[in-house]
Amino acid sequence: MNLLPLPAFSDNYIWMLHDAHAALVVDPGDAAPVLQALHGMGLSLQAILVTHHHGDHVGGVSALREATGAAVYGPAHEPMPEPLTRLGQGDAVSALGLRFSVIDVPGHTAGHIAYYCAEADGAPLLFCGDTLFSGGCGRLFEGTPAQMQASLDALAALPDDTRVCCAHEYTLSNLKFARAVEPGNAALSEYITRCEALRQAGQPTLPSRMATERAINPFLRTRQASVAQAARGFDPRVDPHQPAAVLAALRQWKNEFR
Repeated sequence: MNLLPLPAFSDNYIWMLHDAHAALVVDPGDAAPVLQALHGMGLSLQAILVTHHHGDHVGGVSALREATGAAVYGPAHEPMPEPLTRLGQGDAVSALGLRFSVIDVPGHTAGHIAYYCAEADGAPLLFCGDTLFSGGCGRLFEGTPAQMQASLDALAALPDDTRVCCAHEYTLSNLKFARAVEPGNAALSEYITRCEALRQAGQPTLPSRMATERAINPFLRTRQASVAQAARGFDPRVDPHQPAAVLAALRQWKNEFR
């Protein structure tokens, strides 16, 4: 299996997985990069997986369905380009001979889902849309801090070697914030150096690994004393023993961070 991040817009990635014959794509906000890749590599598009309803994730779905006949899968409770198969927690999608389990991850949007494949070549795969970013998490447009905390907890419980396929190249800006939260985190400093080198070479920082995210991502570290105390430094009202309250403060801090 070959995993490719297809750049779209200014900082999106449309993830493509293919076996040299057939492909699936995740969150195609624009059909053009997908059609170009399909044509260039002689691939047929078998499936389209969608994590949430925002336009930069669904904008190319209808055109790709019409051009290729691919089956479309998306969240059960969000507005989606019809027709599609709607999915929620406990459902699964079979494509390219692989099984993708669906995980409900509300927070960024109310009905956001993620797709997890335990048996992909090399290491497990997670397509997490805008819920989890490398070094960060999505803005809370529709969900609550408690929902986002539960969603991130569910993702953080996946195996260490899980490849975290986020939908945006936000890594360096997220890591700048993460360093403000935990300036003494040695794993974070090492990861920043690695990601800066990748970007300077014109390479994506993604996919990340779940073990890395647990070590460096403040939004997965809300139970760490260093992170909770940093959140209290931003908002003294924060109860450091309430992870969702810590997350809410971190998210507001990140929203304002420059």
